[in-house]
Amino acid sequence: MTFTNTSTRRVAKEKLVSAFGSEVVKDSGIIVVTQQSGLNADETRALRVSLRKESVGFKVAKNKLIKIAFKGTKFAALENLLHGPTALAFSKDPIAAAKAAVDFAKKNKKLTIVGAAMGDQLLSAAETTQLASLPSLNELRGKIVGLLQAPATKIAGMLQARAGQLARVLSARGKQGA
Repeated sequence: MTFTNTSTRRVAKEKLVSAFGSEVVKDSGIIVVTQQSGLNADETRALRVSLRKESVGFKVAKNKLIKIAFKGTKFAALENLLHGPTALAFSKDPIAAAKAAVDFAKKNKKLTIVGAAMGDQLLSAAETTQLASLPSLNELRGKIVGLLQAPATKIAGMLQARAGQLARVLSARGKQGA
Protein backbone atom coordinates (compact mmCIF):
# COMPACT_ATOMS: atom_id res chain seq x y z
CA MET A 1 0.00 0.00 0.00
CA THR A 2 2.82 2.41 0.84
CA PHE A 3 4.55 1.58 -2.43
CA THR A 4 1.46 2.61 -4.45
CA ASN A 5 1.13 5.83 -2.48
CA THR A 6 4.81 6.69 -3.08
CA SER A 7 4.58 5.93 -6.79
CA THR A 8 1.40 8.03 -7.02
CA ARG A 9 3.22 10.97 -5.43
CA ARG A 10 6.14 10.46 -7.79
CA VAL A 11 3.86 10.47 -10.84
CA ALA A 12 2.14 13.61 -9.53
CA LYS A 13 5.52 15.32 -9.09
CA GLU A 14 6.61 14.28 -12.58
CA LYS A 15 3.40 15.73 -14.03
CA LEU A 16 3.94 18.92 -12.05
CA VAL A 17 7.51 19.28 -13.29
CA SER A 18 6.46 18.57 -16.87
CA ALA A 19 3.52 20.98 -16.79
CA PHE A 20 5.55 23.60 -14.95
CA GLY A 21 8.41 23.37 -17.38
CA SER A 22 6.28 23.47 -20.51
CA GLU A 23 3.84 26.13 -19.29
CA VAL A 24 6.31 28.50 -17.67
CA VAL A 25 9.47 28.02 -19.70
CA LYS A 26 7.98 27.80 -23.18
CA ASP A 27 5.87 30.96 -23.13
CA SER A 28 7.72 33.27 -20.73
CA GLY A 29 9.82 36.27 -21.62
CA ILE A 30 10.76 36.73 -17.97
CA ILE A 31 10.55 34.82 -14.72
CA VAL A 32 10.75 36.79 -11.46
CA VAL A 33 11.81 34.88 -8.37
CA THR A 34 10.14 36.05 -5.16
CA GLN A 35 10.21 34.94 -1.58
CA GLN A 36 7.04 35.10 0.40
CA SER A 37 7.22 34.72 4.11
CA GLY A 38 4.17 35.26 6.23
CA LEU A 39 1.63 36.03 3.51
CA ASN A 40 -1.78 34.97 4.74
CA ALA A 41 -4.53 33.63 2.47
CA ASP A 42 -6.10 37.05 1.83
CA GLU A 43 -2.75 38.62 0.95
CA THR A 44 -1.88 35.72 -1.35
CA ARG A 45 -5.26 36.07 -3.07
CA ALA A 46 -4.69 39.83 -3.48
CA LEU A 47 -1.27 39.10 -4.97
CA ARG A 48 -2.68 36.57 -7.44
CA VAL A 49 -5.50 38.96 -8.44
CA SER A 50 -3.10 41.86 -9.03
CA LEU A 51 -0.81 39.64 -11.10
CA ARG A 52 -3.70 38.17 -13.11
CA LYS A 53 -4.87 41.70 -14.05
CA GLU A 54 -1.50 42.18 -15.77
CA SER A 55 -1.58 38.74 -17.47
CA VAL A 56 1.14 37.49 -15.15
CA GLY A 57 1.23 33.88 -13.98
CA PHE A 58 2.24 32.92 -10.46
CA LYS A 59 3.44 29.51 -9.29
CA VAL A 60 4.56 28.21 -5.94
CA ALA A 61 6.48 24.94 -5.95
CA LYS A 62 9.31 23.22 -4.17
CA ASN A 63 12.71 24.54 -5.18
CA LYS A 64 13.93 21.05 -6.05
CA LEU A 65 11.05 20.58 -8.52
CA ILE A 66 11.63 24.02 -10.04
CA LYS A 67 15.33 23.21 -10.53
CA ILE A 68 14.41 19.95 -12.26
CA ALA A 69 11.90 21.75 -14.51
CA PHE A 70 14.43 24.44 -15.50
CA LYS A 71 17.38 22.11 -16.05
CA GLY A 72 18.65 22.46 -19.61
CA THR A 73 16.36 25.42 -20.43
CA LYS A 74 17.06 29.09 -21.01
CA PHE A 75 16.07 29.75 -17.36
CA ALA A 76 18.55 27.30 -15.82
CA ALA A 77 20.53 30.22 -14.33
CA LEU A 78 17.68 30.78 -11.86
CA GLU A 79 18.91 27.76 -9.89
CA ASN A 80 21.18 30.02 -7.83
CA LEU A 81 18.22 32.14 -6.67
CA LEU A 82 16.06 29.26 -5.49
CA HIS A 83 16.27 29.03 -1.71
CA GLY A 84 13.69 29.53 0.99
CA PRO A 85 9.94 29.87 0.36
CA THR A 86 10.04 30.60 -3.36
CA ALA A 87 7.32 31.65 -5.78
CA LEU A 88 7.69 32.57 -9.45
CA ALA A 89 5.93 35.32 -11.39
CA PHE A 90 6.14 34.96 -15.16
CA SER A 91 4.78 36.54 -18.34
CA LYS A 92 5.35 36.83 -22.06
CA ASP A 93 5.85 40.59 -21.72
CA PRO A 94 9.32 41.02 -20.20
CA ILE A 95 8.21 44.04 -18.17
CA ALA A 96 4.77 42.96 -16.92
CA ALA A 97 5.86 40.29 -14.42
CA ALA A 98 8.62 42.47 -12.98
CA LYS A 99 6.33 45.50 -12.70
CA ALA A 100 3.45 43.59 -11.09
CA ALA A 101 5.67 41.75 -8.60
CA VAL A 102 7.67 44.85 -7.64
CA ASP A 103 4.49 46.93 -7.24
CA PHE A 104 3.00 44.34 -4.89
CA ALA A 105 6.29 44.01 -2.97
CA LYS A 106 6.30 47.79 -2.39
CA LYS A 107 2.84 47.56 -0.81
CA ASN A 108 3.46 44.37 1.17
CA LYS A 109 6.85 43.80 2.79
CA LYS A 110 6.16 40.07 3.21
CA LEU A 111 6.96 39.57 -0.48
CA THR A 112 10.53 40.24 -1.53
CA ILE A 113 12.08 40.20 -4.99
CA VAL A 114 15.09 37.89 -5.19
CA GLY A 115 15.92 38.38 -8.85
CA ALA A 116 14.76 37.45 -12.33
CA ALA A 117 15.83 35.89 -15.59
CA MET A 118 15.13 37.12 -19.08
CA GLY A 119 16.11 34.12 -21.11
CA ASP A 120 19.61 33.17 -20.06
CA GLN A 121 20.38 36.61 -18.57
CA LEU A 122 20.16 36.67 -14.79
CA LEU A 123 19.01 39.91 -13.10
CA SER A 124 19.60 40.92 -9.49
CA ALA A 125 16.79 42.25 -7.30
CA ALA A 126 17.93 45.84 -7.99
CA GLU A 127 18.02 45.23 -11.74
CA THR A 128 14.56 43.66 -11.58
CA THR A 129 13.27 46.75 -9.77
CA GLN A 130 14.83 48.97 -12.43
CA LEU A 131 13.24 46.85 -15.14
CA ALA A 132 9.87 47.32 -13.44
CA SER A 133 10.19 51.08 -13.80
CA LEU A 134 10.17 50.80 -17.61
CA PRO A 135 6.85 51.08 -19.46
CA SER A 136 5.18 47.78 -20.28
CA LEU A 137 4.61 46.53 -23.82
CA ASN A 138 0.99 47.76 -23.80
CA GLU A 139 2.06 51.19 -22.52
CA LEU A 140 4.69 51.41 -25.28
CA ARG A 141 2.11 50.45 -27.89
CA GLY A 142 -0.19 53.21 -26.63
CA LYS A 143 2.62 55.76 -26.81
CA ILE A 144 3.50 54.70 -30.37
CA VAL A 145 -0.13 55.02 -31.48
CA GLY A 146 -0.25 58.46 -29.84
CA LEU A 147 2.93 59.52 -31.63
CA LEU A 148 1.61 58.28 -34.96
CA GLN A 149 -1.68 60.13 -34.51
CA ALA A 150 -0.07 63.36 -33.28
CA PRO A 151 1.54 64.43 -36.61
CA ALA A 152 -1.74 64.05 -38.49
CA THR A 153 -3.53 66.13 -35.86
CA LYS A 154 -0.81 68.77 -35.95
CA ILE A 155 -0.88 68.95 -39.76
CA ALA A 156 -4.66 69.36 -39.79
CA GLY A 157 -4.45 72.05 -37.11
CA MET A 158 -1.67 73.84 -38.98
CA LEU A 159 -3.61 73.77 -42.25
CA GLN A 160 -6.67 75.21 -40.52
CA ALA A 161 -4.55 77.90 -38.87
CA ARG A 162 -2.88 78.83 -42.18
CA ALA A 163 -6.24 79.01 -43.94
CA GLY A 164 -7.58 81.23 -41.15
CA GLN A 165 -4.55 83.50 -41.37
CA LEU A 166 -4.92 83.73 -45.16
CA ALA A 167 -8.59 84.64 -44.80
CA ARG A 168 -7.75 87.40 -42.28
CA VAL A 169 -5.00 88.79 -44.54
CA LEU A 170 -7.35 88.84 -47.55
CA SER A 171 -10.08 90.47 -45.47
CA ALA A 172 -7.72 93.17 -44.22
CA ARG A 173 -6.41 93.75 -47.75
CA GLY A 174 -9.96 94.06 -49.02
CA LYS A 175 -10.76 96.64 -46.37
CA GLN A 176 -7.64 98.67 -47.32
CA GLY A 177 -8.58 98.67 -50.98
CA ALA A 178 -12.17 99.78 -50.35
